[in-house]
Amino acid sequence: MSEEIFVHYCSPTLAGIKTANLFSCRFEDEKEMRDSVRRLNVALVKKGIRVLPLRYRDGCALIYVYRPSKLSQDLQQADACSLLEKRGYTFGAPERCIIQLMQRLADGEEFPHEIGLFLGYPPEDVSGFIENRAKGYKCVGEWKVYGDADKAKETFAEYQKCTEACIARFAQGNRKAGYILWEK
Repeated sequence: MSEEIFVHYCSPTLAGIKTANLFSCRFEDEKEMRDSVRRLNVALVKKGIRVLPLRYRDGCALIYVYRPSKLSQDLQQADACSLLEKRGYTFGAPERCIIQLMQRLADGEEFPHEIGLFLGYPPEDVSGFIENRAKGYKCVGEWKVYGDADKAKETFAEYQKCTEACIARFAQGNRKAGYILWEK
């Protein structure tokens, strides 16, 4: 996985303004994917960031980049706990919830839309998406919004500005942009 792809898809998480990002990436084989994830974790764990392959199928990995401390805070919100409980999660440590999410992705019966909670989306928007079957939303950006549209639009703009700035730095030759620029 190239650093360019990583910076493109994960800038808000790397910058510390978002809980997590998720993206798909092609790999020749599972060993290559695991080696790439291992190298990223060596560089990023000391900055409070973890990288996990949530699923590997048909040469494509679903890569989850997250800040464990932020995820823990997000999943402790009453609305998030309630939604996860309704969806069959046994809450404990966030890592336990991630393992359950991975199992749901592997089962492949129905996409686990509660994944939005793992990405830092507002619980009311995740719940609204599930309950309304992705219809009747107020606005759309990084996610479909059912709650506070004005706040969500501000957040979308902040994520976009962050991503554009990080991509620009990377394009100017700062090849370590994904690992050094963010000290949070």
